[in-house]
Amino acid sequence: MEKIERRRFIKLGLYSTAGLMVGSIFAFTNRDKVISFESNEDLLKFDWGFIVDTTRCIGCGACVRACKIENNVPDLYYRTWVERYEFDKNEKIRVDSPKGALESFKDDNFNEADIVKAFFVPKLCNHCYNSACTQVCPVGATYDSPDGVVLIDKERCVGCGYCVQACPYGCRYVNHEKGVADKCTLCYHRLHKGEAPACVNACPRNARIFGNLKDPESKIRKILHQRRYGLLKPELGTNPKCYYIGLDMEVK
Repeated sequence: MEKIERRRFIKLGLYSTAGLMVGSIFAFTNRDKVISFESNEDLLKFDWGFIVDTTRCIGCGACVRACKIENNVPDLYYRTWVERYEFDKNEKIRVDSPKGALESFKDDNFNEADIVKAFFVPKLCNHCYNSACTQVCPVGATYDSPDGVVLIDKERCVGCGYCVQACPYGCRYVNHEKGVADKCTLCYHRLHKGEAPACVNACPRNARIFGNLKDPESKIRKILHQRRYGLLKPELGTNPKCYYIGLDMEVK
C-alpha cells in the first residue's frame, strides 16, 4: 500500500450499530490524490481490504512482532501469525507456526535435501462481509464499522467465546485477563490517525497490502484487477476481504 500520511486531525463522533465510537477526521495520501474525511458520512466511501502476497513473504515474523507491540497482544495469543508449508519428495506436507512466527522460523521439519516446495502464509482476521462471528454474538458486541472493519465492542462483550468457536479462520481468542474476545482490527486506531496497520509498515517485502476497495484508483483495487488471487475457505460463504496472491490449494 502507498505510504499513508496524516494531514489533519479533527475530532468527530462516529456512530456504529453497536454503540458510540470516538474517531477522527483525517486524510489519506493515495499517490495521485488526497482523500479527506469531511463528515461521518464520508466513512461510507471507504471499505478497507487486505492483500497477502505469499510469493513475497519470507517468514521473518516482523509483522507478528509489530502487531504484538502495537496492540499489546498477550502471550500465547496472536492477532496475526505466519504458517510455514513444506512438501517433501514423497508429497508429505507439514504445516507449522512456532510461536506464530514471532521469532521467525529457525528449524526445518524435513531434511533440506528432501524438501521440494516450501512457502509461508500470513494469516489474520478476514473482515468478512458475511462474518460468522457477527451472526453468533448474543449481545451484539461484534459489529461492522461504517468503513468495513469487523470490530468488538469491549463494553458489551461478555467473553462467552461463541465468536471464537464460530470463526472458520481461527483468528479470535478470549483475553482472559480482561474477560473479552479479541482479534485483528486492522489497527483501527491507527487508521483514524491516518496511519497504515502496524503489520503493513513492518513487512520488509511488501507482502501485505492494505487499502480502500471502493476506490478504483487505489493500489489494492489495481492489484486485484491485475493479479490472480484466492480466498481462504470460500465455500463457507463468509465473503472474506483478505485476498491471497500465490495461494496454493493445500492452504486452508
